[in-house]
Amino acid sequence: MLDALSAPLLAARTAELDAAAKVTYRLEQTFRYSYDAPVDDLRHRLVVMPPARHGDVHRRLATLTVSGVPARRHRRTDRRDRWGNETTDVHAPRVTDHVEFRLAAVLERVVGSGAVELPWARLRDARLLTATPLTAPDAAIVELAESLRRPENPLETAERVCSAVHAASPTATGRRRPAPPPPRRSAGGVGVCQDYAHVMIAVMRHLGIPTRYVSGHLIGQGGTHAWVDVVVPGNRADGGLGAVAVAFDPCNDKRAGAGHLTVAVGRDYTDVAPTSGSFSGPGVRGTLTSTRDLGVVSLSV
Repeated sequence: MLDALSAPLLAARTAELDAAAKVTYRLEQTFRYSYDAPVDDLRHRLVVMPPARHGDVHRRLATLTVSGVPARRHRRTDRRDRWGNETTDVHAPRVTDHVEFRLAAVLERVVGSGAVELPWARLRDARLLTATPLTAPDAAIVELAESLRRPENPLETAERVCSAVHAASPTATGRRRPAPPPPRRSAGGVGVCQDYAHVMIAVMRHLGIPTRYVSGHLIGQGGTHAWVDVVVPGNRADGGLGAVAVAFDPCNDKRAGAGHLTVAVGRDYTDVAPTSGSFSGPGVRGTLTSTRDLGVVSLSV
């Protein structure tokens, strides 16, 4: 697996990925904050580490490093949040001019090695059924949801909603959050992946179907990507009842496939923002630059 960190990337097409029995991916990502003067009491939260296992995707190798601040002057804490996402908290008493976070990971998808299984209680989880500020339905979303209401199973409903939200093209807003800007849910206009995800969540929750926001990566796209998990009843391998998460990408009007790699899940974007934090330094200005390199190292049919 160490070889995968330096192996050349393949020019794999989506159809090839979806048809492969085994795929190995390499993910490299950096976030660099530069300051025009020294800052104190830097506190930063990262949600960038892919899970050890998510359905049929397994994390084989991963490192997250902090540079720009001497190791003896920063403290790093790795933990899990209430959704099971792996998060990293960094505290540095002082940063002279910059701090950089670098992730390198090797992931492997083995088709048939498992669905995204959840506890049965997730089907009644109020957090996945209740609107949040970013998923509260306006009149247009309620109208869209009611037009899609049918006496059918949740997955059939999700298919219809995914296509309808894609066609509706959600709108982004100019309101800002430190990094990056927040999305808005609306039923018309031109939007980005976060907007499509929030609109689909708003519609699904209005229809009484538990749905969660997914932050991750899509091969072929430059930055992070967003889609949704629809939680539906399923059958565990032992024959008992359970729940499963089925992923839909309304931005691309499709179910998520082998090109999608999940990093974190939550109620909406605010639960899974890849990078956020604070520092002390009146008048100091900070600039964020980021890179991401994701590709396929190997695949087999």
